[in-house]
Amino acid sequence: MLTLYLAPGSSSMAPHIALREIDTPFEIRALSFARRENRNPAYLAINPEGKVPTLLVETRPLTEVAGILFYLARRFPDAGLLPDNDVESEAKVVSWMSFLAATVHPARRQGVEAARAVYGFVERRLDGRKWVVGERMSIADIHLFRLFWRFRNAARSATEEFPSLLAHHDRMLARPAVRTTCEVEAAIGYELPA
Repeated sequence: MLTLYLAPGSSSMAPHIALREIDTPFEIRALSFARRENRNPAYLAINPEGKVPTLLVETRPLTEVAGILFYLARRFPDAGLLPDNDVESEAKVVSWMSFLAATVHPARRQGVEAARAVYGFVERRLDGRKWVVGERMSIADIHLFRLFWRFRNAARSATEEFPSLLAHHDRMLARPAVRTTCEVEAAIGYELPA
């Protein structure tokens, strides 16, 4: 059994989307940051950092978005979340995942303008491509979508200077797994810090 510990709208949204793309049974355990449920001793026993996401595989915890996404893509290869039999393209997905985790995600803590500059670089790197790597969606697209989705909501300002990112965002939102994830997490309730 797979159990995803999440906080609606947080980084845990990416593995939530992946689980829905895979279409495998899983259980959601929503945590409230406002009520400090991520600091509860029972949760800290599972994830001592007190962060989300955490994916329990039976009783074994996996943490960090990139690690969880890679695990899910490899465990469920029929979902097509990694390039087929193409080591170079798979390495490009891993490269994007590293870039998103190390550069894009931390930029939001530096303010909207710093994040806007980083997304300008992402825009140039996408360069009008439909998907981040190759001809179909991958775990890198899921991760990018979640980060840009959050930026658009936090910035509350125009993002028209990012046509490739906006098109990517819209393609992702058109996917049933993404729509369902957004609906489920909205129903639980967002408690995201600015």
